[in-house]
Amino acid sequence: MAKRKEYTALQEVAKQWIEYASLPVMEERKRLWKRVKDLDAACERPPILVETCMLENYISEDELQCEDPYLRNIEKFMRETVRHAEEIGDDIVVDPYFRIPWVAEISDYGVSLEAHHAENSAGNDLGYSFDFPIQTPDDFHKLHLKRRLVNRKKTEQNKELLGTIFGGILPVKIGGLDHFNLDPGYHPWLGNLYGGLTMDLFKMIGNENLFLWMYDEPDFIHKLMQFLLEDRVNHFQWMEKEKLLYLNTDTWNPCPGSYGFASDLPQKGYNGKDIKLTDCWGWMESQETAAISPEMLDEFFLPYMAEASNLFGLTYYGCCEGIDDRFAYIKKAITNLRAVSVSGWNNMYKAGELLGKDYVFSRKPTPAYISADYPDWDLLKKDVQDTLEGARNCSLEFCFRDIYTINGDSDRLRQWVEMVRSML
Repeated sequence: MAKRKEYTALQEVAKQWIEYASLPVMEERKRLWKRVKDLDAACERPPILVETCMLENYISEDELQCEDPYLRNIEKFMRETVRHAEEIGDDIVVDPYFRIPWVAEISDYGVSLEAHHAENSAGNDLGYSFDFPIQTPDDFHKLHLKRRLVNRKKTEQNKELLGTIFGGILPVKIGGLDHFNLDPGYHPWLGNLYGGLTMDLFKMIGNENLFLWMYDEPDFIHKLMQFLLEDRVNHFQWMEKEKLLYLNTDTWNPCPGSYGFASDLPQKGYNGKDIKLTDCWGWMESQETAAISPEMLDEFFLPYMAEASNLFGLTYYGCCEGIDDRFAYIKKAITNLRAVSVSGWNNMYKAGELLGKDYVFSRKPTPAYISADYPDWDLLKKDVQDTLEGARNCSLEFCFRDIYTINGDSDRLRQWVEMVRSML
């Protein structure tokens, strides 16, 4: 009885999913996102996307009908996507298929980088920390490169299960970010071709050592960065060799929070089957080094970041960190750079001058203005005005990310989209 209830619930949401995916407006939105990524100066307006996947209780647990943990996570993700398409009014593209990740076993580095979460008074766990297991250079012997093994049988079983449940309503594809794999050894960021080396460096040594060791142990910082680079390159090449890559050029890329539609990818000569790293987008960022000088970024971190980034066809750079004081180094090092995250830590006018017509101005509005109990519409409007003025000569897209709390008022997200559209 429980299985029948679960299957019925997923079939119903699959019907809603494919209904939205089949709307003619989806093709128009794909065209808009592609024109921006193609640096098409004639693009009629910047596309807009609001991230809802981080919102607390956007889909409440009471709404979910599946009890099986795997299916419950799938149901939650699908309901979130459908609700987003229904009520936000932005330029979300609902894919005409459902993508599941490869099931894989990936070891740690020999030390645990597991996050320790702490709940606030509302029971939410947005805050977390790590053990920082590498406390001195002598601890390097604890580290080893990760070991990886793909479970093709389990992956195919998952695909067959969903194919049976959906009953031909919604096609199922394999490959992509892990939204619902319960295997604790799987690293979801890497499933999205994420190259943020300094994130793992921070988890290993902590913020204080990251800053002090550039002075006290500079050779050791280089040693750790070379180690992390080798492991990340191993991972990307393993994915290519094992045929685990997927074309992230035809869908949303959750880590940078933007779409990958681009005429330059996949590369010319792609045979429709054997996907190479050069057919895909990579994502690189380094929020952990935002407080150091551009020159030290260039000395200690950027060479390793660039070597990982340049494996791909195109690179999207940045997340929440500022780039306007260090962009000259970034663009010189990362030769396939196409899109750049411009968060609230940047001067919009300087960022616009730096990016010009050569890179996508991927604007990340300041989430604090729309969060908490009441949105500040004056600040939200000024935020958009400064963006439009600063990026007036750029290929611009809005990707509103990292919104965690809106006091149950999702209507404010739709209002923000409508405000932006009225200002274009």
